[in-house]
Amino acid sequence: MATFIAIPILGILLILQSAVVSRFPLLRGTAEPVLLVVIAWALQKRVQTAWQWGIIGGLFVGIASALPIWATLLIYAMAVVVALAIRQRVWQAPILAMFIATFIVTIFANGIAILSLRLSGIALPLLQSLNLITLPSVILNVILAIPAFYLIADLAKWLYPEELEV
Repeated sequence: MATFIAIPILGILLILQSAVVSRFPLLRGTAEPVLLVVIAWALQKRVQTAWQWGIIGGLFVGIASALPIWATLLIYAMAVVVALAIRQRVWQAPILAMFIATFIVTIFANGIAILSLRLSGIALPLLQSLNLITLPSVILNVILAIPAFYLIADLAKWLYPEELEV
């Protein structure tokens, strides 16, 4: 059930990301709601379908963006790996885990995007890319990490209710 619900949720977020969020950049950086939701989903302690959400999100973004599909799949797989690793280590402060994972994954995602564009023949100046795209994207993603985490936490509680002991 949780895997099937990922398709409409991530699909709507992709539409929101490409049609609305991309119209409000900070310098040249934009927020990535699909990535934030995949990270937030993987950080939930009862969730069993983090990898499926990561693959679906990577495929959706890969189809809709100019990046090669391998790059988006790598980014979203790394997002799940980082989130699962942090979930195991920072288990008492989940919002702190969300901040840490968002920071690491956003930097990694922008690095992979720059690398894949360079391999495609598009030369981007590294320092300008970091200053105008990566750092503003980190700021926007960290700001949006809070509402993304709490909305996904509510969804996870609804899909994976706690068992009551009798």
